[in-house]
Amino acid sequence: MVEFLTRYPKTISFLDGVRGKINVDKKGVEQLTIVVRKNVDELLKIFSLEGFTHVKLEHKQPFQIGSGLSLKLKKPWEMHVRLIDMRKGLVAIQAEVEVSRDYLQHLFCQRTPVFYEIISLLKKHQIEYKVWNDRIKKYIQTILDNYKVQLLNPKIPVFAWKPMVFVIAATGLLYLWKYLHTI
Repeated sequence: MVEFLTRYPKTISFLDGVRGKINVDKKGVEQLTIVVRKNVDELLKIFSLEGFTHVKLEHKQPFQIGSGLSLKLKKPWEMHVRLIDMRKGLVAIQAEVEVSRDYLQHLFCQRTPVFYEIISLLKKHQIEYKVWNDRIKKYIQTILDNYKVQLLNPKIPVFAWKPMVFVIAATGLLYLWKYLHTI
């Protein structure tokens, strides 16, 4: 298993020339939103071409459009993307990397917003975008420097929960069958 390394904007400037800094606290780095003027169906098609699949179970955000999307990265990581309705014709994209939903550790492991991975995907498909800072309520003009973000592997080796459910169900059925036959 591999730790996940990325960069994330640290010092930024806005359209009015004011500089700011992206906050970091115990929860992690502040989420930036990538805003595009694109049809949701076209965006979903592009994400699908890049290997993203729909998420079945997730905590939906206010104004989220449909189900989120996920892309398996190197074990145990996956990228989770949400499309959010901003207003007339604008779609917000928020993304984070976390332990995959295939593992029990997904429920309590660290996660971090990602930025450049989505930007490179948008550039590849020639989609214009802007970056919105929700805390300051302004669009970002320039990124001056970056944080280096490192997500460490879970301390306990990742444990796939789907096979565990099968084994528990099969064992339970065997004991139920044995109990019913001894009555």
